[in-house]
Amino acid sequence: MIARRLLQLPLILGTVFVLTLLAVWVLPGSPLDSADGRQVDPAVTRAMEARYGLDASAPVFAGRYLAGLARGDLGPSLAYPGRDVVDVLAEAAPVSITLGLAALGVAVVLGTLAGVLAALPGFPGRPPTPALRAAGTGSLGLALVGVSLPSFVVGTVLLAVFAGLTRRLFPGQPFLHLPLGGWGSAASLVLPAVALGLAPAAYIARLLRGELIESGTAGYVRTARAKGLSPAAVVLTHQLRPSMLPVLSYLGPAAASVLTGSFVVEKVFNLPGLGSHFVNAVLNKDQFLLLALVLGYATLLVLLNLLVDVLYRFVDPRVAA
Repeated sequence: MIARRLLQLPLILGTVFVLTLLAVWVLPGSPLDSADGRQVDPAVTRAMEARYGLDASAPVFAGRYLAGLARGDLGPSLAYPGRDVVDVLAEAAPVSITLGLAALGVAVVLGTLAGVLAALPGFPGRPPTPALRAAGTGSLGLALVGVSLPSFVVGTVLLAVFAGLTRRLFPGQPFLHLPLGGWGSAASLVLPAVALGLAPAAYIARLLRGELIESGTAGYVRTARAKGLSPAAVVLTHQLRPSMLPVLSYLGPAAASVLTGSFVVEKVFNLPGLGSHFVNAVLNKDQFLLLALVLGYATLLVLLNLLVDVLYRFVDPRVAA
């Protein structure tokens, strides 16, 4: 299965490249148009198109681009004059990757904890305590909020809370005064990572809760419960690992989503990541930058799904590699 996925990778990326190139080619306007609406001398436009190869047909442009790609040359950025696409991506990629990894960590930790707490009151056997029932209800409420609210709303609420409420209620506690935007410190990651990771955490919690409750009637679980183990011990020692399979299936596309960053979250928190460059590339019809970003996103998605297949075998050896 893994070998078959690797063989499919060039075909998938080739299809993505062709579709993206066609979409870019039919977009109205030109990347050489003046941003302030001034008319550019047609002779200057023709000279610039010849310089960047934009006067060629789509197949010729595609061939030249792929030849440059094989040499590691992604072309010049038309939206950022004087800079190559490689330079733009090298500057922005660490921001989005760091934010994505932090958001993925928040999603896995928070989603797993919420899923376990939400599942415990529904187990047969011992009746849940009031504290356990409250924890389960709170976890379900958190999952509902995470699924219902988009990340930019969560980010805006976090900004409002930490911009005013915590500073008024805890004026003498600087550790609660998190940075409200920008980039440059670990603390500046906290709010955007929570805003970006809350939605996947909610899905993880719902998937894990359903799987835990469904596996609660399995023979090995009943045997463990008959030995006198508490519900928490049964979950942690017997159920959690096999119940993570649907979570791993979801983590492939979820990881690709958060690792590439959220366009709106990056805008809300003023982060110089790939999202802002992607928006600028679309608005400015920057073919070179747009093609590089789309191909990068597609490659990341395929590789992360491949990683999920590998993790499947680690979590459950019965799954064939």
